[in-house]
Amino acid sequence: MQFGRYYEEFEVGAVYKHWPGKTVTEYDDHLFCLLTMNHHPLHMDAHYAEETTDFKRNVVVGNYIYSLLLGMSVPDVSGKAIANLEVESLKHTRPTFHGDTIYGETEVLDKTESKSKDDRGVVYVETRGYKQDGTVVCTFRRKVMVPKRSYGDTRGGEQPGRPVPTS
Repeated sequence: MQFGRYYEEFEVGAVYKHWPGKTVTEYDDHLFCLLTMNHHPLHMDAHYAEETTDFKRNVVVGNYIYSLLLGMSVPDVSGKAIANLEVESLKHTRPTFHGDTIYGETEVLDKTESKSKDDRGVVYVETRGYKQDGTVVCTFRRKVMVPKRSYGDTRGGEQPGRPVPTS
């Protein structure tokens, strides 16, 4: 199973559909809110949400959806990354609710070879997240520094650092 891609494997215009999706539970949302100290009642208090919001129910915290999509993209995009360089234009376009299932896909927008080191390049991608009905809920663009195959070959190939079992 492939985990990430070398620079040479990215093609501008390619779209990687991340699999599987993830159904967001109330537990997921509340745990993320508590871990990140975001105690806004929109995410944590069902009575508040029902009585005071247009949605009449809790909305999943947007940073969880972003983090989920970023994680979903790792096997297809950044599994071999040297560095995540930049995230730009993060947009939450529609709300996500407990019980929604999130799917993601990433499109390669551009790629540029490094000017300072010949064993790597920068890939510019856009990730889109959408619910089970196809409604797009989140989009973001990022730049990822990825190695060329030569970089990987000099550092152990596909599974660098993997030990060899002894008897």
